[in-house]
Amino acid sequence: MRVAIYTLGCKVNQYETQAMETELTGRGHTLVPFGRSADACIINTCTVTAVSDHKSRQAIRRARKSCPHGVVAVCGCYAQTDPRSVAALEVDLVGGASGRLAFLDDVERLAHNKIMSNDSKDTSPEKSKDDLSSPLVTTVNIMSTRIFEELPAGGLSQRTRAMLKVEDGCVNFCSYCIIPYARGPVRSLPPDRAAAEAGRLQKEGYREIVVTGIEISSWGQDLPGRPPLADLIETICTAAPHCRIRLGSLEPRTVTPEFCRRLSSLHNLCPHFHLSLQSGCDETLKRMNRKYDTARYYESVTLLRQWFERPGITTDLIVGFPGESEEEFARTLAFMEQCAFTSMHIFPYSRRPGTPAADMPAQVSNSEKELRAHRACACADALRQSYLQGWIGQTLPVLFEEEVPDGSGLWRGYAPNYTEVKAPSSVSLHNIDRLVRITSAEEGCLLGELL
Repeated sequence: MRVAIYTLGCKVNQYETQAMETELTGRGHTLVPFGRSADACIINTCTVTAVSDHKSRQAIRRARKSCPHGVVAVCGCYAQTDPRSVAALEVDLVGGASGRLAFLDDVERLAHNKIMSNDSKDTSPEKSKDDLSSPLVTTVNIMSTRIFEELPAGGLSQRTRAMLKVEDGCVNFCSYCIIPYARGPVRSLPPDRAAAEAGRLQKEGYREIVVTGIEISSWGQDLPGRPPLADLIETICTAAPHCRIRLGSLEPRTVTPEFCRRLSSLHNLCPHFHLSLQSGCDETLKRMNRKYDTARYYESVTLLRQWFERPGITTDLIVGFPGESEEEFARTLAFMEQCAFTSMHIFPYSRRPGTPAADMPAQVSNSEKELRAHRACACADALRQSYLQGWIGQTLPVLFEEEVPDGSGLWRGYAPNYTEVKAPSSVSLHNIDRLVRITSAEEGCLLGELL
């Protein structure tokens, strides 16, 4: 088959799409760009915000338009939480957020049946299961899922950075978040399997491995002995000693003196830590049902800066949460400056039906949310620029990924602290690690010269 895939959402979704791509090509199929004619179009959806749902629906409609006689198959979090709405969009298959290999089996079978039907103007004898006039819905009760689904890590091109999913599910039940209902309980990849995958990725030529999951701070809760996350990180770093190991998003509770002591001795661990914040006001954090206050959060930031040299500390922030007053928002801005984040993702609060926050009083208007997002972004930009300025005159190791496509002769890559760096070169630097002396900081990235 010719298969086109469109992905929305987080690194876990990207990982699962890469795994499906690897599986499909291994089965002899060909990948084509999304939007072109194909025998099957797969949309891997996201539901973290109302905007994500809207974008997922747009992608599904676009798939049907570009693939009028092929199979349109939808999987991911939006398909898991609202399969009826997805099924109403002229699709052939609705999967969920698990069972990806079985989902691909269904894609193959439905595509074969549709091709045969188009040729013979008749349907398959398996019409009761593969009725071409109505979608096949295969979603399961995700809340009863207990087994971690292993999928092939890596990707099909570049060989620079690979994602390694080690955990699925979340049981934090933050009041604004639909993801626990889309992903189910915590499931962990056993450490020996994580080590084997990391070693394989290194052998295949990848230079960086991103350890990812829905909530990797909960890794190990379902395994015998409930091993701590530090055990897993040490195992992966040892299994792939010539790869950079970068961590996905962490909860502040994970960062303890023992955690920092153990990780600071790992030579190939990137000093970049993404700590979920969401709000810098304790009252707002309580309404969000977050499991920490600003004092505990700042303790984590302080520990990281004590144990690692000028680490990159990044975060997410939600503005305009129900009940957030101007005073509470001002506390958040002040806390941002106190933490001196190196980069931030800032989102206006998105009302998600089915979550407690959707029914909370004192909902903030959309215009006010947008205004606060702009104010927070201005603060974040100033903090980032300050961090970047501090690297001028310093030297950083940079793993280069690609040439900047503007004819400038610059190549771009990332330092271990996840700062983007550009440097001129007349020869290819793809997948090469070079030392760069930083000469300036412009437009959110560093510029330098190769040593």
